[in-house]
Amino acid sequence: MTDQKKSLETPTVQMSGTKDHSRIISVDHTAPCLDTVQLHLLEQAFRKWAIDSSRTDVRFSRHRILITFLLIRYTGAKLNEVLALDLFKDIDKKKHVVVYGSNGPDTGSKSRTVHLSRSLCHEILKMIQTPLFKERQGRMSDLDPGFVRRKFYERAAACGFAKELGGPEAIRRARAVEMMQGNLPLPAVQKILGHTSAGLTSAYVTFSETEIQDIVRRFMEKESGRRTSARNAFFCKVTEIVTGDIQTRVGMITMDSHPVVTVITNDSVYRLGLVTGKWIVAEVKAPMVMLQDGTSAFNGSAENRFKGTVTRITRGKINTECIVKVSDTTHICAVTSSSVPWLSRIRQGDPVWAFFSCFSVVIHLD
Repeated sequence: MTDQKKSLETPTVQMSGTKDHSRIISVDHTAPCLDTVQLHLLEQAFRKWAIDSSRTDVRFSRHRILITFLLIRYTGAKLNEVLALDLFKDIDKKKHVVVYGSNGPDTGSKSRTVHLSRSLCHEILKMIQTPLFKERQGRMSDLDPGFVRRKFYERAAACGFAKELGGPEAIRRARAVEMMQGNLPLPAVQKILGHTSAGLTSAYVTFSETEIQDIVRRFMEKESGRRTSARNAFFCKVTEIVTGDIQTRVGMITMDSHPVVTVITNDSVYRLGLVTGKWIVAEVKAPMVMLQDGTSAFNGSAENRFKGTVTRITRGKINTECIVKVSDTTHICAVTSSSVPWLSRIRQGDPVWAFFSCFSVVIHLD
């Protein structure tokens, strides 16, 4: 097994260095990968190349390479899994899913279902509605893996990237990083990639197989559509609903068992259809998160408090951004005033409390 493949199967969890968002990613810095912007540029290069020929047979061949790229890029599949597909059989246009491992003994694992965004699903189904695709019954197995890799390397080189960063394994790894940067919980990323880990048993106890599939489906659709400006977003399950005269306290638990509490109006509970066991997304803007010295017990009344370690500090004239690692799957971003004396003394590696009020938490369903 190559070092690159090892980094996919047994990743080291570290922080992203992106400027705009602080997100958990699965990445070993000794094995770099393309970021979202670079993946987009590579995708555009593939799309332009796929249609840049007047010959029908050449366009057909290039469209098959493009489909291979899109499936690896958006589902994190292995190359051999994609080449084992029967596109007419293994892509469900009603459920918007692709089923890997249903054909042949060489897929390397049992079959698994991965959600596609509606737009991607419809695009692929439209591409295969041609005589040459139908003649081959949507089978991809006659594509030579070595030929596919060469075309991947060529497109990467054409974009000015190191060719190895454009290989199928590197694209699969880049997709894993991208999903975790987008706050898709680690168990859901593992589900998509077909990984297993005994260390995540507790998360699976809290979230059922059906719930994880639902989270993945919603993530794929959200990713292809609108985005949120909130810096901290948590996938949570509702554990408690206490209704008062005007407002309701909603208790939740994150994928890694951290409690989160919010207080919203009774009308909001009704409109959102909240019930115990429902999964939701809880968001907290970074300026709403406050910090406290973590060398002593928490001193305050905030309902939501997390003990963690500072992993990154970006100091500015007006504000300071601080990233706090709470666990391997939870980092919290706080933006506070640079004039706070204590804040000027903290350094990377220091223990801190990150906390926020229940009134700072906004919840939504997608």
